[in-house]
Amino acid sequence: MVALYGQHSKGATRAGRITMEFACGFVYVPPSVSQKDGQRSNVIKRSALLPPFNRIRPCTPPPPPPTNSAEAKSPKFQASTPKASEQLEKSKVKKVEKLSTVYENTKFHNKPEAASSIDTTTQQTFPRRTALLPPHMRPAVTSQSPPHSQPFDHGETFIYDQPKSESDLNAHPWDPDYSYCTPEGTGVEAKLPADAFNVPGQTPAPPLPPRPSFMKSMPEYLVLLPSSHSSPSSSQKSPSTSALSQLSTGKGSTDKEPLPGNPNVVLVSLGKLLSEEGVRSIQGEPTSCSHCGSVLNSCYENVVNVCHFCKSRKFTSPPCTPPSSLFLLNPNEKPLCPADALLLFCIDISGSMSITYQVSEGERSVQRSRLQFVQEAVLQCVQRLSEQQPDIRVGLITFNYQVAMYGYDNFSSRFLSGAELTDSNYLKEAAASFPRPPPLSQTKDFLQRQVMGLTASGTTALGPAALLAIAMASRQPGSKVIICTDGKANTDLGNLEEEDNDACTLLPSTIFYQDLGEYAANQGVTVSVLSIEGTDCRLDELGRLADRTRGKVVIASPNRLHPEFEQIIENRTIATHCTVTLLLPKSLHMRGEREAGHKGTREVGNVDPDTEITFQFGANDQDTEVSPPVSGSRVSIQLQIRYRQRNGQKMLRVITSDRDVTDDSSAVLSSLSLAIIQLNSSQASAALAVRGRFLDARKEGELQRMLIERAIEHNHSRQDKQTYQEWIKTMEPIYNNIHNFTRRKSVTSDSQSLTDAGAALLFTMKHSNRTSITVKNKHSQL
Repeated sequence: MVALYGQHSKGATRAGRITMEFACGFVYVPPSVSQKDGQRSNVIKRSALLPPFNRIRPCTPPPPPPTNSAEAKSPKFQASTPKASEQLEKSKVKKVEKLSTVYENTKFHNKPEAASSIDTTTQQTFPRRTALLPPHMRPAVTSQSPPHSQPFDHGETFIYDQPKSESDLNAHPWDPDYSYCTPEGTGVEAKLPADAFNVPGQTPAPPLPPRPSFMKSMPEYLVLLPSSHSSPSSSQKSPSTSALSQLSTGKGSTDKEPLPGNPNVVLVSLGKLLSEEGVRSIQGEPTSCSHCGSVLNSCYENVVNVCHFCKSRKFTSPPCTPPSSLFLLNPNEKPLCPADALLLFCIDISGSMSITYQVSEGERSVQRSRLQFVQEAVLQCVQRLSEQQPDIRVGLITFNYQVAMYGYDNFSSRFLSGAELTDSNYLKEAAASFPRPPPLSQTKDFLQRQVMGLTASGTTALGPAALLAIAMASRQPGSKVIICTDGKANTDLGNLEEEDNDACTLLPSTIFYQDLGEYAANQGVTVSVLSIEGTDCRLDELGRLADRTRGKVVIASPNRLHPEFEQIIENRTIATHCTVTLLLPKSLHMRGEREAGHKGTREVGNVDPDTEITFQFGANDQDTEVSPPVSGSRVSIQLQIRYRQRNGQKMLRVITSDRDVTDDSSAVLSSLSLAIIQLNSSQASAALAVRGRFLDARKEGELQRMLIERAIEHNHSRQDKQTYQEWIKTMEPIYNNIHNFTRRKSVTSDSQSLTDAGAALLFTMKHSNRTSITVKNKHSQL
């Protein structure tokens, strides 16, 4: 089927609410990158008539050139040069400078109206053209001599540089790069001879006429440029106006400086995928580039070899692609029923769950164990679900020294222990053979009796129980697993308790929980971990399950377990197997913890209504293969979202946006969205800190913080300043006291491991959104 992307229905256009939200209205290219070539073109061109700046003039005079070739070969010329030198040696007496006037425009000065004051009876002699003669043959002219309208007084004396010693004119052969330099003189006093102006055959020079109004005072190739940011009339302004202009000029120059941090941030609100259910879409795979996978606007089914995004040569215009398109990739598959998703409670009933707390019930105090708090919270959730969602399927799994899968009226429970808990494949087969629980409307009473009959004893086989629960939930994408525990896993599979004695034992458990998280994400299962306050569960490792599946990592007090359970259950999954790809032109590149090149892919996995992710990108450096975009040009950025709806249908949403490129820091600051920058800083810094890169996390946060402060100073927004102060509180662990959330003893050699409080905080920041940051700030103020 051939699909014309530009001809999809109007309903798809109206309902396509997913958009790329940019932190600023432009693609920012720092001036240090974009103006390297631009500054070369904006430099004032120096006239070709002027000597170069780096020319070094020789200090010794060249020999006089020959007048003709025959004379140059004759010995007479060579014999005459010693005589000239002897005459110079004898002329240690006072020298006389013969003054002569040479006009560049002789015809103009010989006009009658311009030279009416000159004696007409005097015979006019046109001096020969001497502009192209060698220096030694030009008539001597004194640049600082007075005007020639009046002759010198015969008794006048003047000071001039008398050479101390003359150089030998025969010492150097002819050299085209050789130039003459007059040696330093003695500055002796000399008198003008009486017959200085009575030279036979020479007429006195006429006076210089006034300069006509139509003649320019400077040649055309010399341009006097005013200083930057100043006007020609600035000297005539009043002092107050000048001070105001200097203030504004200083502010403008500051805004033109390169920005700290990175304003090129893209926000994608994946929670809006829910609005696309029922929207008419284009059936079939789109036409895409064979190199980078970008979706192209084409009505042909052949694969395009080159495109705007992966082609290295520059394009004069962006590609012709539709702004937004929705594709149904598997139109022939039968949709599934979204009500078949499972909710599994995985409860710790080890011996540590019998620890009691003193609580008040009315006027008396009673002792209640951790397990009793958990039982009460689960029973309340079951009661509410039976009233609001009677068709939901709820299962129960418990673990201590053994793992139990609880059945229902027509099917008995199953218990696994010993060697069965060390074989991952056996556990997956046991989960696959166990029947799926019926709807809650049929199993409510039986499930409540099972929860009330739990008792605490034995060790903590958390790893096998988590694997078994995820394998059971993987039958239906969109299912949830809630793990509630109060201690570390201490059985063979996924053991987290022996790392203090031997750091090498951490490696198998790290691999186990990472692989288990990948397995859950690939099956569309969301895993959340809920621990009890005051315990050590090694959430920095166990939390990887929630991190990869976009679940929650929560530490709750015993009397707050029910609200936390409810919040996890209400945050339903609207899409699974989500992969987000951002495509840039080759003049731009992705910036982040793992992305590289002009294409960035993020494996999101499960999506809930509050899911928001951010990307960073920037301009290439000048020395790269593809130069950065030029300020004033336009670039295209494409976003691709592949996901599965709750009914199992595979969808592809493609969004293409054209953006203007600028290096104007002031324009970027004026259009900057602080909420997007703050969210990106929180997510990026937390992602680095979770991996143990605390210094990089702090550096990332500091750069974006400086950018936000620069924008607040530029825009003078009181609301932005208040929002910034609230955001700083959430970033306090990254900036100042990250050491309070690390363990004293490092488990690995290159980084510190996180405490449970630090892991829960950073995992939450990594998956935060704009709403969660605002709500957290309000709660902290209360």
